[in-house]
Amino acid sequence: MAAKPAVFTLNFLFLLVFLLPHCSNQLQPSQYEALERIKQLLNFPQELSSWSENQDFCNSEPTQILTLACYQDNITQLHVTGNYWFPHLSQDFSTAALFSNIAALPFLKVLSLVSIGLKGPLPSGIGELSSLEILNISSNSFNGSIPREISSMRNLQTLILDHNSFTGEVPEWLSSLPALSVLSLKNNSFSGSLPDALSEMIALRALVLSGNNLSGQVPGLHNLTNLQVLDLENNNLGPQFPSLPKKLVSLVLRKNKFHSVVSDELGSCYQLKKLDISLNELVGLFSPSILSLPSLTYLDIGGNKFTGKLSENISCNAELAFVNLSENRLTGELPDCLQSSSRSRVVLYNGNCLSRRYQDQHPLSFCHSEALAVGISPHKEDEKRGYDKAVLASSMVGGIVGATALLGLAFLFVKREFAKQHRHGNKDPHTRLIVDKISPANTLQLLKDARYISETMKLGALGIPLYRTFVLDELKEATNNFNALNLIGEGSYGQVYKGWLIDGTAVAIRSMKVKRRHGIHTYTHQLELVAKLRHCHLVSAIGHCFECCQDDSSVSRIFLVFEYVPNGTLRSFVSDVQPGQKFTWKQRIGAAVGVARGIQFLHTGIVPGVYSNRLKITDVLLDHDLHVKISKYNLPLLAENRRLDEVEVSTRVPKQDFVSMFGCEEKDDVYDFGVILLEIIVGRTIVSFSDISISKDILSVSLTADSIARRSIVNPAVHKDCSDDSLKTLIELCIRCLSTVPSERPSVEDVLWNLLFAAQVQEMWHRESSSNRDSPVHHAPSVNLTV
Repeated sequence: MAAKPAVFTLNFLFLLVFLLPHCSNQLQPSQYEALERIKQLLNFPQELSSWSENQDFCNSEPTQILTLACYQDNITQLHVTGNYWFPHLSQDFSTAALFSNIAALPFLKVLSLVSIGLKGPLPSGIGELSSLEILNISSNSFNGSIPREISSMRNLQTLILDHNSFTGEVPEWLSSLPALSVLSLKNNSFSGSLPDALSEMIALRALVLSGNNLSGQVPGLHNLTNLQVLDLENNNLGPQFPSLPKKLVSLVLRKNKFHSVVSDELGSCYQLKKLDISLNELVGLFSPSILSLPSLTYLDIGGNKFTGKLSENISCNAELAFVNLSENRLTGELPDCLQSSSRSRVVLYNGNCLSRRYQDQHPLSFCHSEALAVGISPHKEDEKRGYDKAVLASSMVGGIVGATALLGLAFLFVKREFAKQHRHGNKDPHTRLIVDKISPANTLQLLKDARYISETMKLGALGIPLYRTFVLDELKEATNNFNALNLIGEGSYGQVYKGWLIDGTAVAIRSMKVKRRHGIHTYTHQLELVAKLRHCHLVSAIGHCFECCQDDSSVSRIFLVFEYVPNGTLRSFVSDVQPGQKFTWKQRIGAAVGVARGIQFLHTGIVPGVYSNRLKITDVLLDHDLHVKISKYNLPLLAENRRLDEVEVSTRVPKQDFVSMFGCEEKDDVYDFGVILLEIIVGRTIVSFSDISISKDILSVSLTADSIARRSIVNPAVHKDCSDDSLKTLIELCIRCLSTVPSERPSVEDVLWNLLFAAQVQEMWHRESSSNRDSPVHHAPSVNLTV
């Protein structure tokens, strides 16, 4: 199962390190001999001189230089990582001989040779590594073209050749690799135009070609429906802005030669977090709606020729951390949402023709006369210095945002492949995704060839204390010795107490009595999984404590310490509404988005994902800011003593349908989400499968009715607040989620796309309605629609 990495890398778009309990005696003699030859070729240092044929390589600790991983006593992963201290290769070193010996490892699935001084052409013998799924040879000095023999590696899913000196054109035959999902060739010397075959690589999730000499038109990419990361920075591509798929998370076209109008498709990229199209010569009206894209956190359009008049009432996504509008032809007033005093947001706007109250602006005549000209500003030198600051800030913030997007992508890719292999029950090491044993103590060394995102930074942004081990006396003090007055819940899973840590943090402490006595090490792996489930839409654990028997030191009780979520369940805000707790329609959509994001993280946040969580609306809690948090997930440690709720178990699909649901674990949670969404829409408590069936029929009929009849099915407290388009979107989505045929249910990603679309059309309707009434707009409390 998953190791616990402290950091993640931008260049490794995949997560290489997993753990499965596995015992190994020794390698086959042929594999040991191949390793010995590889060691000699790479001139490994003295500390590895103690190798012997009887050594247990599969269970040995990784070193700073070398990490091996095995499956069923066969080497499946080989990582060699160097830097300035890596031994110099001998004068007679042969790269061809190295890859020939690596090919003697017939079950190898992951090969990482990073920053070890390899140079010359990449030998054609690399094509003999037919079982390889992940290849990373970045930060070496390879030159020449990519050998065509790589096209014979039919299992290849990730290809990373960054920071080398490869030349020639990007090969068209890359499209013949059916499973290729991550292609990264940045910082090489590739030239020429991009092959049209790129538009046929439908499995691609990440395409990174920045820092080359590519030119010409970008092929149409709108058919790449899985593409989430596109980075073409610092080339000579253009002039037409490329056509794009709608599910992009990160788009970087910075420093190219695009000088056309930007495609309207950008306005439909509702999952877009990072958009950097700076340092081109793009023209036309800047669309302010981009500022309000529901997932956008980073926007850089600086150094173009965008025109248009900004106004103070333009809205922005509240999560925008960086905005660079500088060096364009914009006029008017800076939007109020970009003038906030928040220290967490950087806004740059110099070199436009905005109102005189802003510094470093051109006169209005400059933007009117030079809007489409390819001239040089009279104050170019002064502006360049200002823009250099913009680029520096852009790089700092953009690196974090881009790496976060790639991290989510890597989790999604690995999760889906693992789930696919797991469902098919295929144990053939030639076709299963790698799940091997590597010590978590050295995972940092595997990823030291690139930039990192600190786990501490990621968790600190959630406002949750770092996960740690508590001592029992701390928990006794926090709960007044587990006083009955502090008891807030009890069931077959144990008792839940509210407590206060010494720093004043409110916590919920779950006390679970262990049925069978085991040592502490038995529970270590399960607690690692609990600790990893940290997300703004999950109730996150912040620590644990063991109570042990004095006679044999076995565990008798486990205490899990969770963040305390104070505002009750989502049901109390959408159906069993208490006075003063009514959710507006906008807040209901926001709550649905939060639940979906929480489910998405359960599926993709750790590997393998957490499925079949049997979620109910009463498992969704609300924090101080009324953001939703899922309080239940299907981990063995948490589910060990859990029983189903007799009242709500009947909301599941009838038992005879379970046969058709086998192997569709991720769609179980989509069905449960559909039940939650149903209650959000109709505003009535759903307690049985009969309730679902009747309400679903009503929703289906309402789709063919007029808007007045359709609104009548919504909770009367909010039916005047909802737009018909957003209501229809949610109804259609709910019906699909509640299908009794799992394959007909949408994916979690499709669920999110539709919810964010509903939020967008609701916001547009609200503005138009407010304008037509010619009265002040009373905004509902803000709802966080992004992660």
